[in-house]
Amino acid sequence: MHSPQCPMPFPPDQTPSNSIHVNARVQVLSEGEVRVVVVAGTPVTRFACGDQAGEAHAMAMLVTGGFANPTQVQRAFGCSRQTVYRVVARYDEGGVAALVHGKRGPKGPSKLGAAAVRRMIALKRKGEGNRPIAAKLRVTESAVRAALKRAGWQQPGRVAQQPLPLVTKAEAAVVGAVDAAETTGTPVDDVSSAAGDEAGTSAAVVAAPQGAAGTPVPVTLDTDPRDRSVDRLMARLGLLEDAVPLFGSQRNVAGAGVLLAVPALVHSGVFEAAREVYGSLGAAFYGLRNVVLALLMMALLRVKRAEGLRHTNPATLGGVLGLDRAPEVKTLRGKVAVLAQRGRSEEFMRRLAQRRVEAQSEAMGFLYVDGHVRVYSGKHDLPKAHVTRMRLSMPATVDHWVNDQEGDPLFVVTATPTSFLTKEFPAVLGEVRGLVGERRVTVVFDRGGWSPKLFDQMVRDGFDVVTYRKGRYRKVRRDKFEEHKAEFGGRSVKYMLAERPLKLLRGELSAREVVRLSDDGKHQTSIVTTRKDLPVIEVAYRMFERWRQENFFKYMGEQFALDGLVSYGVEAADAERMVPNPERTKLERELKKARADLAACERAYGAAAASNEEARRRTMRGFKIAHGDIGKVLRASKQRVDDLAKRAHALPRRVTAQQAAKGEPVVRLRTEAKRLTDVLKMVAYQAETALVRLTAPHYKRIDDEGRALIASTLRSHADIETVGDELRVTLEPGASPNRTRAIACLCEQLNATQTTFPGSTLKLRFAVREA
Repeated sequence: MHSPQCPMPFPPDQTPSNSIHVNARVQVLSEGEVRVVVVAGTPVTRFACGDQAGEAHAMAMLVTGGFANPTQVQRAFGCSRQTVYRVVARYDEGGVAALVHGKRGPKGPSKLGAAAVRRMIALKRKGEGNRPIAAKLRVTESAVRAALKRAGWQQPGRVAQQPLPLVTKAEAAVVGAVDAAETTGTPVDDVSSAAGDEAGTSAAVVAAPQGAAGTPVPVTLDTDPRDRSVDRLMARLGLLEDAVPLFGSQRNVAGAGVLLAVPALVHSGVFEAAREVYGSLGAAFYGLRNVVLALLMMALLRVKRAEGLRHTNPATLGGVLGLDRAPEVKTLRGKVAVLAQRGRSEEFMRRLAQRRVEAQSEAMGFLYVDGHVRVYSGKHDLPKAHVTRMRLSMPATVDHWVNDQEGDPLFVVTATPTSFLTKEFPAVLGEVRGLVGERRVTVVFDRGGWSPKLFDQMVRDGFDVVTYRKGRYRKVRRDKFEEHKAEFGGRSVKYMLAERPLKLLRGELSAREVVRLSDDGKHQTSIVTTRKDLPVIEVAYRMFERWRQENFFKYMGEQFALDGLVSYGVEAADAERMVPNPERTKLERELKKARADLAACERAYGAAAASNEEARRRTMRGFKIAHGDIGKVLRASKQRVDDLAKRAHALPRRVTAQQAAKGEPVVRLRTEAKRLTDVLKMVAYQAETALVRLTAPHYKRIDDEGRALIASTLRSHADIETVGDELRVTLEPGASPNRTRAIACLCEQLNATQTTFPGSTLKLRFAVREA
């Protein structure tokens, strides 16, 4: 090799192609495989391509000698500044010898970490061999074999897949030691030795106790509620579908008051319905029951989204669930996604609604139907809906909710934003008929469902109607109103009412019109009903009770995040549905503006004619000549209005969604995950309502503070302990003696139900700690 000639440095714009400009004094020249560092025209060092030690020495020399700064060096040598800093630090500490790398590869025996073992097992399950796994993990094949042996890995098919109740402690120990859990960090050797000790002490088959419904309840081999290593091991090996609740003695557990809602949740049948519809999530520590219970308790504790779990201690919430840790964000979102993929949320909701109809049949005489608009502000192009509270149209999703006469939710139907309530009513009423059977039901709704043709069909199908009258109608004389008083559900009401018969559809449909006069006597509200047997005051009361549903929407939005997004994805929507033609809508907006401009021109022309001096311009011809500029603008405005009107009328009013999208995909927000979480929030709301009603006889301000009292009690601290076959929950006293007495009475009523905690044989016993 020979060194290239080293002339004086070139200016940056004249640097030859075989050199790298570092700064005004320093250049790196290259010739073949040799690199020469030149400082002020003098070569100071050289190194061959691939000589890492020589390159590092050149970088360190330039920086320590003050010839270039680290940024200039990293740009010239194509590395990061951190690399330059590390090279300089090694050079300062040990000189040139420190820049020579030692032998690469493992320096000695090392134990693979839990993350590497988990990846190893995942690759083995995919059918990978030990040698490819070793190459991917950059370890030896013998290290892979040793790690798999320590983890108790066995080829699929060698471990018998049998129900957990038939697994003995000895069999659990034979499986071998594996990483205890993703979350506990328990050493493998500790878990292995613990399993071996447990196997040595007892090898009897663990009997499966019977649950409340007579179904086998899985058992656990774990004994410490804070360490569920064996159950997590069993889940990894495919021998466990759901972790069994295991409680210990815990003091002052935050949020343990939510256990008060468990009897109401069990009574709703949500766990049985979930099992009937979804079956199982497969081998999992967090199985179907635990996931459903976690979502319900999150709603009652006002953890409104899965992301809210980031601000909740998983060990604390896990203690309430009977687990060592509650599922965290990624786990819970993944479980919900798995359930959503099965597409059974509608069936799940229908099963729960059927159970509620059977249990609360007396509350199904009147059903309230109303649409709720959920505004969407994401990036996807969704259809728009009119948002009443904002008085404008925005991208949104519309849900039609059905509530019973007590205001509690029954089910929800997701609709397209471009559809009116009148078009969605057949689907809603079909669901109602499937739930209530052949009994006659009165449906209460607002003006959005006004349609005499719909009313006639509803009467034929066995439904009655109570709704507001829409459009203009003849007012009732003041002397026709009479005062009516009555009491409904312990509430006294008083209205000024008048009644008159009403014929719709040209006399084919007979109805009643009940008109209420406002307290100030200035406003009249007309109510139309097909019920002939109801007293006029009950017609008015049932109509005005529709505000319970509005209050339900408001409360659910504030407390349960009813409008929150659960998933951000979209799915294909009905591309053949008819929607307003966007081209015609655009032309109609332009036509409206053009007509406004024409009206302004006509006003200006009329004002000029009114102020015309006839002595100067006695003829219309003279007037037109004098105001030719206004006339010209007026004629142009008229022509524009005519052209726009012709173009608008030539277009159809409605087109298919595919035509309106102009080639873009027709989508809507995914409905399965949202419907599933809405149903669970609905069940949580029903459980909260049940607790409020149980507390009502013992708390005077239940109408004003009932829900606040229950919500605060559910979030309160409590002691948890197991005594025999009982799970005892001792709550903290309330903020005042009357609240404490009310909660104590509630505890007595819940104890009388003898409710068993889901997935166990422990009976719940509640009490309030003495102040």
